[in-house]
Amino acid sequence: MPWVDCNNRWNTPDCWVPQRFSSNITAPIMSRTPSEEFFENKVLQISPGIEYPGLMRWELFACLICAWLMVYFATWKSIKSSAKVRYFTATFPFVLIVILMCRAVTLEGASDGLRYFFRPNWSEIKNANVWINAASQNFNSLGITFGSMISFASYNKYNNNILRDTVAVGIVNVLTSLLVGIFAFATLGNLALEQNSNVRDVIGDGPGLIFVVYPQAMVKMPYTQLWAVMFFFMLLCLGLNSQFAIIEVVVTSIQDGFPNWIKRHLGYHEIVVLIVCIISFLFGLPNLIQGGIYFFQLMDHYAASITIMFLAFCQMIAIAWFYGIERLSKNIKQMTGKAPSPYLKSCWITFGPCLLFAIWILSLINYKEPSYHNGHYRYPNWAFGIGWMFASFSLLCIPGYALINLLRASGQTIWERLKITLHPNIYECKICGEHHCEHDYPEQEQYMLQQELAALYKPRQQGTPQHTYTMKTGQKFGYNQMHLQAATESTKETHVVNLQEKDGQQEESSETPDDSLCATNNNEQR
Repeated sequence: MPWVDCNNRWNTPDCWVPQRFSSNITAPIMSRTPSEEFFENKVLQISPGIEYPGLMRWELFACLICAWLMVYFATWKSIKSSAKVRYFTATFPFVLIVILMCRAVTLEGASDGLRYFFRPNWSEIKNANVWINAASQNFNSLGITFGSMISFASYNKYNNNILRDTVAVGIVNVLTSLLVGIFAFATLGNLALEQNSNVRDVIGDGPGLIFVVYPQAMVKMPYTQLWAVMFFFMLLCLGLNSQFAIIEVVVTSIQDGFPNWIKRHLGYHEIVVLIVCIISFLFGLPNLIQGGIYFFQLMDHYAASITIMFLAFCQMIAIAWFYGIERLSKNIKQMTGKAPSPYLKSCWITFGPCLLFAIWILSLINYKEPSYHNGHYRYPNWAFGIGWMFASFSLLCIPGYALINLLRASGQTIWERLKITLHPNIYECKICGEHHCEHDYPEQEQYMLQQELAALYKPRQQGTPQHTYTMKTGQKFGYNQMHLQAATESTKETHVVNLQEKDGQQEESSETPDDSLCATNNNEQR
């Protein structure tokens, strides 16, 4: 493997091969492992800092093109096509993680790493950063707040048991985190033993743990090349899974938000996916230059850590307060047959938003400027401005979209517009207020709607144009749009027939006696 020794052209005099000696020999000061130099000097060709962007890394450019091609062809049809790919990309990493974990726990020094992993440090419980990092880890590992769960759940059956799925996802996430943690810290314990150092000193920040520490641990495995290929293929599968979810969220949001424009200008789902993939590829290009790793670390710190708590807080407020906890509980009971417990309701409306808001405020109070390579590199001040600009992209979308809806809402005063904007635009039965109930039949709903729409369609006077009523007329009464359209067309047809009959009667009555007599004489002559 190219990261085994220090005899390569990219190695520096600081390169040091960690070995287990019988004497007490520690790593030299400012030394670097072969895997670290391979990653930074060969793969990245890293520059001294973000202020030195450097040249494009064309090998990484080709890898990025291949990755986005795989993402596109896995998602270009629909979620069903990407689901078939996920059957493999989601199960293969689990199998490989279990195998690597079984091997890692047998390494010498693994017990030190596992002891560090499972032994809690109770003095850190007062540290606000611990709670902030724990919350961020849960959000990132579960995939909530990013929209992927909502997007995937929209394809479920209406009566799907969401409470069961929620518990299952949480349990699987905990078990997966334990498996990965055991594998990771058992490997770190072995590396710490070889370097005659502590486990804490071996742990790196950023992507160094994945691309520096683990490749170094692969050398301990038999058939090193095979395990290295399988390990990096596992990382590829995990990355593709994440990209599939992100692309599905973006594409679904665009198609749901602008359906008419998409149908008129683009027409095909494949074209929408292609445009999203191309734009995402272009946004990834700054990470491929020689200083791209600094840009990546900066974007990850601001876009994925600071903003996530605020987004989660806004989501809970929108659903629990604006949509309504009682309406949400009623929907869950209709779908699952069981209403949420009072504990869940209290978490949704009180404890959850308060806890998220408190963690977000603590993250701002205990804000620390990002760094790279365990603090050896400090970003310039202008880089922090770029980071906050990334954070503002997602933070400003919420008040910006709310302002657009407020300006578009109908109403004479700001208070009326605000009430209309905050009211959920979701169908509810006029009889019982349910979403799907025993009154939700097309025939009955059309009949009830026809009675109300009949008052809107008055007989047309001569010289008066026929009025055309839009779907919004019936939507004010809360009827289903599909049934509304059918009832509206039926009502229009009924009035057209009535008008034709009236016109025919008027024509018959307008005939003169002479005309009738002439018609009778003609018939007699025939």
